Amino acid sequence: MLKSLARVVTTAARFSARTTTVSWAGTLEPLGRPALCVPNSATIRPFTRSIWMMRNSGSGSGPRPTLLSSRGTPSVSCGCGGLHTEGDKAFAEFLSDELKEERKIKKHQSLPKMSGGWDMDLNGTEAKLIRTLAGEKVTVTFNINNSIPPNFEEEENQGQKSGENEPEIVSTPNFVVEVTKHASNTSLVFDCHYPEDEASHGEGEEESDIFAIREVSFQPIGEADWKETSYTLNTDSLDWALYDHLMDFLADRGVDNTFADELIELSTALEHQEYIGFLENLSGFVKCS
Repeated sequence: MLKSLARVVTTAARFSARTTTVSWAGTLEPLGRPALCVPNSATIRPFTRSIWMMRNSGSGSGPRPTLLSSRGTPSVSCGCGGLHTEGDKAFAEFLSDELKEERKIKKHQSLPKMSGGWDMDLNGTEAKLIRTLAGEKVTVTFNINNSIPPNFEEEENQGQKSGENEPEIVSTPNFVVEVTKHASNTSLVFDCHYPEDEASHGEGEEESDIFAIREVSFQPIGEADWKETSYTLNTDSLDWALYDHLMDFLADRGVDNTFADELIELSTALEHQEYIGFLENLSGFVKCS
């Protein structure tokens, strides 16, 4: 009986000692193991946090060493209180060169005039052309924003040297024609655009229309926004005879191919003028002047 009791006590003591050894070993092993051997995101965090702590001055008595220097440290050079970095300086120089080039290629010192007795009213990037006829008022509205079509020939011209055979930037905006009769309380509205496949008009034997009607509707006079409840005629599936009469209706009021050509020239000049103004404002903003 005493021998059996002694064996039990001895076994329990050995098991307790082994468990204590394993527990301490399991606790100390991660501390001695290199962090880069762990295949997860925890391998980076201890080092990253060390960088942050070395950069942070903390609340200690002495300054901590800084491992990383701040990129683009600004130096204020004017009284505006803005940042002036080396990147801003390079940006301002680029804008100065860009402005010189754009002013050099500017075709019109003033906006070209439209023939046919059209009066123009400008409001930023939006322009209105107004023509008064016998008992009628015709208003054409367009905006030069997003009016330059993408250059699909860019990939074909990649092998050419810069400045050689570069396509001319042309503004072809959508425009809206409103025809108002004095005796009516509604306007006949035409939503027009320049189709991409008509860019090379005049090359064939017969001259085609360089603009097209997309939609036609009646809208109340004096309303700022068009009513979505008004019936809108889409010309995609329209009878060609009716479409031709609508085009003739516009031509009789001065909206024809000649008008469309002059509108492109006017819109292109206006877009270039606004672009130069944008570059000037951007340059002043970067320079903080």
